[in-house]
Amino acid sequence: MTTHTPASTTVTNIGVTMFTVADQDAALEFYTGKLGWEVRGDTRFGPDGQYRWLEVAPPGSTSRLALNPPMGGGQPGGCGIGVETADVHGEYARLRALGGVQIDSEPESSPGAPLLFMISDPDGNHIAVVEV
Repeated sequence: MTTHTPASTTVTNIGVTMFTVADQDAALEFYTGKLGWEVRGDTRFGPDGQYRWLEVAPPGSTSRLALNPPMGGGQPGGCGIGVETADVHGEYARLRALGGVQIDSEPESSPGAPLLFMISDPDGNHIAVVEV
């Protein structure tokens, strides 16, 4: 039998999650205009400023979401995150009434899992809205 001794780490938080998007400006409009998130960073970098680091987050969140163009021949979409709310049904109703948001499931819960519903951004990245 092998025993595993965990290695210690200095990492204390997941600060940034990254989604690949086809158009950073369109993604920015979706996350700020539809979901109501705020811009946390929008910086040009690289030798000629050809790259853009764009971060958004729900107001009050310590974690951020970076919206990146595809790199290394990759395609947009296919990532996923979970976001938290105290009122899944209220957020579901708000997004349905707003329109322009792809809602993939109604609020549901199963034994051992929290109440949640799923949405997708315009690039096909998945967001689980989870009640806490």
